[in-house]
Amino acid sequence: MPNDFVKVFVDTNVWFYAISEQDAELREIAQSLISEPYHGICISTQVINELCFNLKRKASFSEEEIGKLIRSFYASYEVLSLNRKVLLRASKLRRDFSISFWDGLLLAAAAEAGAEIFYSQDMQNGLMIENGLKVINPF
Repeated sequence: MPNDFVKVFVDTNVWFYAISEQDAELREIAQSLISEPYHGICISTQVINELCFNLKRKASFSEEEIGKLIRSFYASYEVLSLNRKVLLRASKLRRDFSISFWDGLLLAAAAEAGAEIFYSQDMQNGLMIENGLKVINPF
């Protein structure tokens, strides 16, 4: 493992830009981010759910494409389930940081995975969460 290895959690919006044809500039940024050679990438089942919903609705993905995407996520990345521990941690984070229900679940999953960086366009850039988890807006 390289010395500069860092574990990252990638939010739904970053994946959407990387996969869809919506915005070429954002797509380039997102694709370069997820192809970093020394990043261990993790996501949660919530990210997969949100991404599949948005790709069907906004990018007209077929069920075949959605199925292929789901399989590729499980084959390529660490996928965290929303279990009791994550749900309780999310509740604490919502209380401590006054964040939304859904953001709390995402941040709790990232913290449980031991991620150091949480890439998202939708949260406060620079926000520091427990155990050194930092929110970064790559856009």
